[in-house]
Amino acid sequence: MSVHNLEFLFKPKSIALIGASEKALSVGAVLAHNLFSAGFEGPVMPVNPKHRKIKGVRTYPDVANLPETPDLAVIATPPRSVLGIIAELGERGTKAALVITTGFAEIAEGQGQALQQSLIEAAKRHQLRIIGPNCLGILVPGIGLDASFSHISPKAGHLAFVAQSGAIVTSVVDWAASRGSGTLSGTRNHRNPEGCRVRYH
Repeated sequence: MSVHNLEFLFKPKSIALIGASEKALSVGAVLAHNLFSAGFEGPVMPVNPKHRKIKGVRTYPDVANLPETPDLAVIATPPRSVLGIIAELGERGTKAALVITTGFAEIAEGQGQALQQSLIEAAKRHQLRIIGPNCLGILVPGIGLDASFSHISPKAGHLAFVAQSGAIVTSVVDWAASRGSGTLSGTRNHRNPEGCRVRYH
């Protein structure tokens, strides 16, 4: 695996949150809260056709209407919408995407595996790196990036941490926060070994 485009995952200059929401306790709302409150200095552009503003920030109806091409897209929309979103992002030149959405290869029955393969192929056409689907997210406290639905955003520090299990990540983040330790963390989902692998296609 190469390091090509990894900088857009871990050091993006702009972010689009597709599926941003103000619905209490929804994944889209938690992601919006974390992204806007962690101290990220670049633009965070919420996308949801049902809202005009989220967290007081202008919200766009779709990828086509974004005012600029985001370095990183965070996606929390229904699984069957993700393929088209990845294609749109790739066509615009986005280099990295974090797919929080569940309902792919981790599902034993149904079309999840085929849907995930189509997602990989869509990303491959545009050399778009993906983390996901079905994952907790990425936290890079040193640049104020909390693109996750973790309930705690850790302090900046010198520890890098990557785990297959979201439960392990949140446990370690809790442990680090209680001791004042700083972290950088990423995750894969324990039920889906392919789930949050960083991919280059």
